[in-house]
Amino acid sequence: MLLLALDTATPAVTVALHDGEAVIASSSQVDARRHGELLLPAVDRVLADAGLRLDAVTGIVVGIGPGPYTGLRVGLMTADTFGLALGVPVHGVCTLDGLAYAADLDGPFVVATDARRKEVYWARYADSRTRVTDPAVDRPADIADEVAGLPAVGAGALLYPDTFPSAHEPEHVSAAALASLAAERLAAGVELPAPRPLYLRRPDAQVPKNYKVVTPK
Repeated sequence: MLLLALDTATPAVTVALHDGEAVIASSSQVDARRHGELLLPAVDRVLADAGLRLDAVTGIVVGIGPGPYTGLRVGLMTADTFGLALGVPVHGVCTLDGLAYAADLDGPFVVATDARRKEVYWARYADSRTRVTDPAVDRPADIADEVAGLPAVGAGALLYPDTFPSAHEPEHVSAAALASLAAERLAAGVELPAPRPLYLRRPDAQVPKNYKVVTPK
């Protein structure tokens, strides 16, 4: 097994290689505006660090969000392209699950990432491997009662201390955590989600209404 994992659902552009036993190379850069520019060089760098070629990869793992439309689709389209070019399966993993796995907290907790618009993407966990609610997007104040008293992980928790007073690292997901979680689940025979995006809301970009037609009739 050689898994190439990547995620662009948060401001982190993160890539890792996992050989079925451990992460053998990884790279993470935080830049919310340069996902498309940074992702492929990061893949090249990770492969070079491991001394491997892309055609050695036997599977792709990609974070499916939730995340902003523009950043999230960069990772998903890249993963789909690699899968088609190499003829290997592409596995989805919820980005929040990767953060939960990396946090490795005991007992119930919450993962919350920044959804912009003064909202968070979030879910509750029984432990680092077990999500107990579907991912959702809400204003922090609207979920205060649901998350009260629970430790929280992620950039969303760090941004809103009134709702998440007990906030923990990591701030952003790492492909190393995604790859390790996926490898663990695949080894146990667990079917991973399809690589389809969890947007949870409409994209920021909209077709203008009542725009002036300038093409000739």
